[in-house]
Amino acid sequence: MSYALTTTVHRSFETTLDATRASLTDQGFGILTEIDIQATLKAKLDVEVPPQVILGACRPPLAHAALQVEPSIGLLLPCNVVVRSLDDDTTLVEALDPKVMVPLTGNDALSSIADDAGQRLAAALDTLTQAPATT
Repeated sequence: MSYALTTTVHRSFETTLDATRASLTDQGFGILTEIDIQATLKAKLDVEVPPQVILGACRPPLAHAALQVEPSIGLLLPCNVVVRSLDDDTTLVEALDPKVMVPLTGNDALSSIADDAGQRLAAALDTLTQAPATT
C-alpha cells in the first residue's frame, strides 16, 4: 500500500502553493499549520534546499469523527500536504493517504472516515492539474 497521494503540477512553486491552499479550502479543509522547510533548514542548519512547504490540513468533521472511534488518532492529524519544487516550472504535491490510518491503528471503524478524507484530498490534488498554467 502506498502512503501518498501525489500529483505533478507544471507551474511554479508559488503558484502551485497558492492553488493547493485554495483547492484544500474548496474541499472543506482548513490550513492549521504551515512549515517552510526551506527557510527552517536555512535558519537552523545554514543549508540550501529547494522550496518546500508542509501544510497541515484539517477538515474538523472528519477529525472529530476519527477521534470518536480512535482517541489516539491525533498522532496522525492534521493531514499533511507537501508542496515541493522540482524545478522552476514543475512542482510536486503530495498528501499522506488517510487510508494508512486503518492498518496502522488496526481500527476498521476508521475506514469510512479515511475514505472520505482520501477522496477529498485526491479531488484537491486533481484540480491542481486541471487549472490553467500560469507563472
